[in-house]
Amino acid sequence: MQVVVRKYSGKGAKELFDVLEKRTADVESLIRSVKGFVSYTLARNGDGGFSVTVCQDKVGIDESVQKARDWIAKNAGNTGAAAPQVSDGAVIVHLK
Repeated sequence: MQVVVRKYSGKGAKELFDVLEKRTADVESLIRSVKGFVSYTLARNGDGGFSVTVCQDKVGIDESVQKARDWIAKNAGNTGAAAPQVSDGAVIVHLK
């Protein structure tokens, strides 16, 4: 399995997470459509938030990053949020 963490901070990040929170059903539908989807978490922190996506393989991770980028551009581009800091890698332990 593979994982990607997208961290949003700085100008517009809080506003982005306001939009994401209001549109959770859209976000869920979008991420669940990713091939090889395993799990997803969206969380707020002090000045924005982060998402954690786990997929069966790197292809799914790349698809999730692209879908998230496209959705934000279309639905929350007016927030002015910068591109996220992205970290990805191979899962060592995944507990449910």
